[in-house]
Amino acid sequence: MNKYFDIKDKIFDITEKYPETIDIFVSNGFDQLKNEKMRKLMGETISMKMACMTKRVNVELFEKKLVEAIEQHRISVDDALAVPKKHIGGDIKIEGLLPCPVRIPLLEGFNKWMEENKDSFDFKVDYELKSANMGVDWIKERIESDNADSLADLFISAGFDLFFDKNLMGKFKSRGIFEDNSGLEKYNKDFDNENIDLKDPQKQYSIIGVVPAVFMVNTEELKGREMPKSWADLLKPEFEDSVSLPMRDFDLFNAILLNIYKNYGEEGVASLGRSLLRSMHPAEMLKAHTKKVSSGIPTVTIMPYFFTKMVKQDSPLKPIWPKDGAVISPIFLLAKKESKKLTKPFVDFFFSKEVGEILSSNGHFPSTHPEVYNGLSEDKKFMWIGWGYINNNDIGNLIKKCEKLFHDAVKEE
Repeated sequence: MNKYFDIKDKIFDITEKYPETIDIFVSNGFDQLKNEKMRKLMGETISMKMACMTKRVNVELFEKKLVEAIEQHRISVDDALAVPKKHIGGDIKIEGLLPCPVRIPLLEGFNKWMEENKDSFDFKVDYELKSANMGVDWIKERIESDNADSLADLFISAGFDLFFDKNLMGKFKSRGIFEDNSGLEKYNKDFDNENIDLKDPQKQYSIIGVVPAVFMVNTEELKGREMPKSWADLLKPEFEDSVSLPMRDFDLFNAILLNIYKNYGEEGVASLGRSLLRSMHPAEMLKAHTKKVSSGIPTVTIMPYFFTKMVKQDSPLKPIWPKDGAVISPIFLLAKKESKKLTKPFVDFFFSKEVGEILSSNGHFPSTHPEVYNGLSEDKKFMWIGWGYINNNDIGNLIKKCEKLFHDAVKEE
């Protein structure tokens, strides 16, 4: 099993989503796929597994070939777009992680903007903007104990532990190293209303958008239980061993833990632990109801809002936006105060309406830009721990405490 396709998927679906696989099919005896009409005609009726069996091709080996082609193509695209470390030893450094679904359009926009404005920069720029699934460890390794000069001039990423842990960025936050250089007096009304205020009152950190966590409920697995409509519902005993959580997405998982702890205390985090059936990637969840799974099918999967848009109309999966608010993992932008004159154009780019629309439209990651329409109705609220809570607590240690409470509850089960 790979993360790109299932061997039972139709050939047309695989080649349509990953055109780079067509040459692999053709070179292994599927000459008909050279012809677009034949590819559609044959591909819509025959699965990859069935095709391999008719040609007496080893399914596992062929699957590996296709995966290699897909991943090689992605590496090539990333290399062409990201241009990591464009200038070695630049005057300013930009580092960060971009949400996977919107990384390519964001990089395309960034590279186009860089090309258009290259003559206006009389300084060199190093930039490395990786996919969010790479994690933040590579950034953590570069943060020297007490040396602010080791920090990039501009950071973009989600991450409560990275930005608030007093052993990491948190120590520099307390020293006033960063400054909100966005120039925005107010954020989008979705994040500036009676229920939420996402703007940092200390004017240190800025936020370009958020990753909301919502529920995907498998109605076939409810088995008489009421539809969960809030986070409190998920903590009820009837949902023990029924929930899949995004534990591999540390940023979102930490945001969920912190919000549950703030609103429901230690018992709330323990209840969340007892609810865990297993960790599942959202893409797996979207197909789980069609397969026999020995470890059980989750009744509820907590996932980024983006993935709910992939559900077919006839599916038993029903997306639910929690009535008490979708937990959010903010996409932070940190700019060093000392280099704000040099980084200001880059801050303006990432806070532009164009970038906000890419986040909101392409990835369903609501933007904080005041002119972007996020397409959210008034009942779609957000759950945010708040700047007061962040500034009055040791977030790094609190995350460790919540993780222990959660995993101890899982072990009990």
